[in-house]
Amino acid sequence: MKSSLELLERARKVMPGGVNSPVRAFRSVGGTPPFILRANGAHITDVEEKTYIDFVLTWGPAILGHAHPEVIEACIKTMRDGTSFGAPTEREIELAELTIDRVPGLEMLRLVNSGTEACMSAVRVARGVTGRDKIIKFDGCYHGHADSFLIRAGSGALTFGNPNSPGVTAGCAKDTLIAQFNQIETVEALFEANPNEIAAVIIEPICGNTGCIPPRDGFLTQLRETCTKHGAALILDEVMTGFRVARGGAAEIYGVIPDLYCFGKVLGGGFPLAAYGGKEEYMRQVAPDGPIYQAGTLSGNPVAVSAGLKTLELLTPEVYQALERTGQRLEDGVAAIIEKNDYPLSQHRVGSMFGLFFTPQDVKTHADVTRCDIPKFNTFFHHCLDLGVYLAPSQYEAGFLSIAHTDALIDETVSSIEEALKRTFNA
Repeated sequence: MKSSLELLERARKVMPGGVNSPVRAFRSVGGTPPFILRANGAHITDVEEKTYIDFVLTWGPAILGHAHPEVIEACIKTMRDGTSFGAPTEREIELAELTIDRVPGLEMLRLVNSGTEACMSAVRVARGVTGRDKIIKFDGCYHGHADSFLIRAGSGALTFGNPNSPGVTAGCAKDTLIAQFNQIETVEALFEANPNEIAAVIIEPICGNTGCIPPRDGFLTQLRETCTKHGAALILDEVMTGFRVARGGAAEIYGVIPDLYCFGKVLGGGFPLAAYGGKEEYMRQVAPDGPIYQAGTLSGNPVAVSAGLKTLELLTPEVYQALERTGQRLEDGVAAIIEKNDYPLSQHRVGSMFGLFFTPQDVKTHADVTRCDIPKFNTFFHHCLDLGVYLAPSQYEAGFLSIAHTDALIDETVSSIEEALKRTFNA
């Protein structure tokens, strides 16, 4: 039997860090990441045949659980006719129509391959339509690894951002301005300081790359009003929240309609598939209808589209009600542990997304998360792993639930979390 450590050492010889996406390397929490052999339902099994209850769910897409038989069958049926054509198919139309039917204010869309590509393209469309260069993003929000998004906050809340990766030019960074999530005054100040220069504001409506932070009451509505006032596009990055927190995503929950959307993860049913779209007046400017260019050899891949179609078809209103009940069961169980033991912890949950923070303070911004007890979280994470609960290996990541997480599995998880916290705080 091969061990995860042996595979990691082998992988490091041919891949940076031994992985194809940085967080998988476990650098933030330490230790050796389990190399996964197979997954089914709410469980994943590593190469050493240890099985875990999975709350990463391939970072969100597996809302139906792993290897859902109807999704698998849909993909197999499609693959028998070919895996890629580089030409249009009827299934692409069906997926677009199904998506538009569910999402408030979505009129047209374009399929792409990844969330990064969707966000990058949406920003390009906003710049092309408005004729402006600058964008506003929020400290702590992640929109993929395109150059415009790899910008950290400057020394003050309202300064120009600085590149946080070699290879991102200062020229690119100067066009990305950094605001603070849940603080509308920081957005308004940037508009006032850069009149008629800002093309768009891009935001995760629920900040999922800092451990699940919901918007405070009225924040997204104020953001919509501010963008409209200044003639800038509002882009909702629903790569993580789309079709997960509700049938119509976060826009349905909070009643805010953007100019442009970005989708991914659940949309692809576990395959590389994403989309951007929005109001027709914006999307008609995309080639070949308009001058804003974007293309992709594998865009609308028939196998990925089939997986996405079947996934959305199975996500009925009843499924979302069941997911809410599951989420509430987990939230209530963890809350009872915190209250009983007076642990310095807090939590947030929106639908089937959740975050447990190692701070007693109510987390509202990225800065709040940076004040969490990260070493304690890291210890807790490894105790959970030892107890068979697979969480995201970072305080800065959200957790996810699927319809495969039964009441019995949630109760088992709550018991494991209680034991992991006991070991963490009594060590």
